[in-house]
Amino acid sequence: MKKILLLIFLIALSFNSFAQGIFGGKVTGNFQMDLQASKKDSIIGAEEVKEKLLMNAFTNILYTNGDFSAGVRFEAYLNPILGFDKQYKGAGLAYRYASYKKDFLEITAGNYYEQFGNGLIFRSYEERNLGLDNAMDGLRVVARPMEGIALKGIIGKQRYYWEKVWEREDLGLVRGLDADISLNSIIKSMESSPFQMSFGGSFVSTYDKAEPMYVNNGSYKIELPENIGSAAGRIQMSYNQWSLNAEYARKGQDPNAVNGYIFHQGEAAFISAGYSQKGLGINVSAKRIDNMSTKSKRNETGNMLNINYLPALTRQHSYSLFAMYPYATQVNGEMGVQADIIYKIKKNTLLGGKYGTDLKLNYSKIMSIDKQELNPSTPIGAIGTDGYTSSFFKVGDQLYFEEINFEASKKITSNLKLSFMYSYQTFNPIAFGKEGKPFVYANIFAFDATQKLGKNSLRAELQWLKTEQTYGDWAKGDWIQGTLEYNIAGKFFVAATDQWNYGNKLGEKVHYYNFAVGYNKGTNRIQISYGKQRNGIICIGGVCREVPASNGLFATITSSF
Repeated sequence: MKKILLLIFLIALSFNSFAQGIFGGKVTGNFQMDLQASKKDSIIGAEEVKEKLLMNAFTNILYTNGDFSAGVRFEAYLNPILGFDKQYKGAGLAYRYASYKKDFLEITAGNYYEQFGNGLIFRSYEERNLGLDNAMDGLRVVARPMEGIALKGIIGKQRYYWEKVWEREDLGLVRGLDADISLNSIIKSMESSPFQMSFGGSFVSTYDKAEPMYVNNGSYKIELPENIGSAAGRIQMSYNQWSLNAEYARKGQDPNAVNGYIFHQGEAAFISAGYSQKGLGINVSAKRIDNMSTKSKRNETGNMLNINYLPALTRQHSYSLFAMYPYATQVNGEMGVQADIIYKIKKNTLLGGKYGTDLKLNYSKIMSIDKQELNPSTPIGAIGTDGYTSSFFKVGDQLYFEEINFEASKKITSNLKLSFMYSYQTFNPIAFGKEGKPFVYANIFAFDATQKLGKNSLRAELQWLKTEQTYGDWAKGDWIQGTLEYNIAGKFFVAATDQWNYGNKLGEKVHYYNFAVGYNKGTNRIQISYGKQRNGIICIGGVCREVPASNGLFATITSSF
C-alpha cells in the first residue's frame, strides 16, 4: 500500500508540475510537541517515571495543487506522556494520503477520516486529547453526479497503534456506502423555499475472521459471524426558525467482548429539534442505544478500533470541577434526553443593562434501557444467547447521570465581564468502572471575572464543588479552586491555580497547585507549567480515558504555517 501510494503521489505531482510549473501548489502544515517530567509523589499517587522525560509530538505537512492534494503526518511517542496507551510507543509516519478531484469524482488513497450522518454506524476521526485515532487506511470515493446528490464509498482497515494492519488477519476489513440527497438542490422550485429538506442512508459491513469459541468448559461451541452489517437512515428538515435532525440505525448480530458475546441485534436512535430567533435558542435532543458497540476486532475492549460514534447527551464542561465526574456513553444500553435554552436579555433593560445579559440553561438525564430475560432458565446477557429482550420505548430503572446547570454572563463595563455558573449533578460511578458503588451528588459553583487593562487583561476564577460523598480515590468530598491569569498584549501570559481537596475525610487534604507561563507570536505558541495533577477521568463526547496523577513539569509547543 505504501509503495502504491508513493507511486500515485509522484505521478500526480509530475502531471501537475508540467501543467502549472514545478513550483506550483501550496504547502501548509502544523506542529505540536508535549513534554512531561514527573516525579514520584506518594501523597497524590504519582508513580515514578523511569524515563524522566516523556514526549508526544506530531507534524502535518500538506501539499495542494489545483485538484490534487497529498499529505503526511509524522508522530513520535518517546515515550507516551502519562495517560496515553503504552502501545503508542515509537515514531514514524502514522498518516499519509493522496487525493484527486476530476469532474464529479473525488478519490483518496491511503489514510482518511470520514463520517456517515451522525456517526451512528460509521465515524473515522481523531481525538488527540483522548489518545484516540481510528483513521482508515484504504480507498475512499466521493461522487457528486449532480447538484444535491453525494455518494460515498469506503473500504479499508483502521489504525491500530503502530501495527501493520494489512499484515494482520485479526483486524477486520471495513466497507461502507453512504448517500445524501438534498431536495432543495434537486427540485429547482424549492431552492428559495423556507422549507429545507435532505435525507440519506448508509450501510457498513465489517469482515472479522472468526475462530471457533467454546464455553461451559468446552461443552458448547459458538459459531461467530464473520460479516457484520449495519444500516442507518436519516432526515434533516428546517422551516424558518425550526429545525429537525433524526437518524435511526440497526446492526446485525455481533457477539463481541464488549457485549459479553451475545447475539442480540443492536439499534440506535437519535433525534434533535431546535428553535432559534434573535436572542433566543432552544434545542431538545433524545437518543436510545441498545448493544451498539461496533469494532473491527471483536476481542478489543478499549477506545481503539471503534467503527461508529455514540455521542453523549450531556454538556461538555470547560471548568475543571464541573468536569470532575464526567459521563461515559454506555454502549450496551442507555436512553437519554438533553435540553438547552439560550436567552439574551436585551440591552438597555432593567436586567440587561447597557450591554445585555446572556443566560444559558441546560438539563440532561441518562437512564438504562429496560432488559427482560429471554426465558426463566436463561439469565440476562448469557454468553452465546440472544442476551435479552428490550422494548424500544420502555426506560430502565437505573439512573446513569443527571445534571441541571445554569450560566449567566454579563459585561458590566466595556472593560469588565463577569460570568457565573451553577450545576447540580447526580453521578453513577459506572463511568469510573465502579458499577454498583454509591452515587455522588454534587453542587458546583463557578465565578469568573475578566478585567481589561489597556492592551492587557486580568482574569480571576473561583470554583467550588460541594458534596457529602467521600468514598476514597474516586470520590474525595469537597473541592475549591482558584485561578489568576494575567495576559500581556496577547503575547505573554502568566497563571497560577490551586485546586484544594479540603473536604477529603479519608486521606490527605492536598493542594494541587499549578503555575504556568506562555508566549504567543503569530501562529507559534510556547507554554510551560509546573505543579500537581490529580488522577481522574477525561471524557470528550462520551468517550473517556484515565489521567493518572503527576507532579512535575509540562511544556507544549505548537506552530502552524
